[in-house]
Amino acid sequence: MTRFILYTLSFFILLATVAGCSFLRLSPQFGAEAKGARLEKMQQSPNYAEGVFQNPVPTNMDIGFKGYLKLLHTRIFGETVEQLPDRPIPYLPVKAAHTKTTQDTATVVTWLGHSSFIVEIDGKRLLLDPMLGDIASPLSFMGPERFAPLPITAAEMPAIDAVLISHDHYDHLDYGSIQALNEKTGHFYVALGVGAHLERWGVPADKITEMDWWQEASWQGLTFAATPSRHFSGRGLTDRMKTLWTSWVIMGKEDRIFFSGDTGYFPGFSEIGEKYGPFDITLLECGQYNELWQSIHMMPEQTVQAHLDLKGKLLMPIHWGAFSLAMHSWTDPIERVTKEAAARQVPITTPLIGEPVILNGSAPKTAWWRP
Repeated sequence: MTRFILYTLSFFILLATVAGCSFLRLSPQFGAEAKGARLEKMQQSPNYAEGVFQNPVPTNMDIGFKGYLKLLHTRIFGETVEQLPDRPIPYLPVKAAHTKTTQDTATVVTWLGHSSFIVEIDGKRLLLDPMLGDIASPLSFMGPERFAPLPITAAEMPAIDAVLISHDHYDHLDYGSIQALNEKTGHFYVALGVGAHLERWGVPADKITEMDWWQEASWQGLTFAATPSRHFSGRGLTDRMKTLWTSWVIMGKEDRIFFSGDTGYFPGFSEIGEKYGPFDITLLECGQYNELWQSIHMMPEQTVQAHLDLKGKLLMPIHWGAFSLAMHSWTDPIERVTKEAAARQVPITTPLIGEPVILNGSAPKTAWWRP
């Protein structure tokens, strides 16, 4: 009888394993593994070793058993925080009529929530990390849900000259959004290896440029530079750090923009600032942090320091205000970063979701998140 139970249990474990592997392989939202010439190009990167990409500085991403116990204790016995708002979030709809013509007399940056942006610069329209879905997860029925209104949907989005993607995590690279944007987009710029996901989702190879850190690409008068960040990648159970993660520098005729993607604080900000700064605006991660993983997500005070390292003129905190991916309150990031910016006399802008920031013009500073 005991042997029968063991055989039965083993059978069901094997069945579950096979089913799980088949689900991962057959479900397109998980993306695709880099192979052939793409993989060979990745392996030639100075940032690639032992089958994975490496961070620019030593980075421990394992919180350990004690860390998990601390998280569990905080979840059960810690102070209750408002991870989700208890009232509707104010926002400004981005009307399709407004986006039919691209702004060419000023640089306009419009936040879509979390880390997604429309950037209008030198008559071109860019999208940054266009996560325009409702759930940051490979499963449509489970995962972090968007708690803030989306000011414009992927279906409403007008023609896009280029999309820039920082890395392949679900809150930055969304399967449904890419499918909806594919035919509207002139070109996709991504970190090494991420192109395999896009190709599986129907984006033609000739519309994809994959870049390593410190590489530059020209596009219709603009220059994009892929710059280091301190993070990781992965969409499944076995692909951690198999594709690169990056920050982006956008250079126009007059204005320069820095977009951090996800990152922990590291000395590379100063190096980027020396090479490409000063920046007219820095779009810097500020949210989804914890002391247990601060090597891959900055604390708000570090966000301000990174802005100074980059030689930024105007700071805009991002990676907050749409999804709750950590245990801090949903307003903790913006309260802490605005306090630190004021103490260090750093100009900061805090627009509504959907409210445009016009460089050298309008930089909203309302505390809209407060009751």
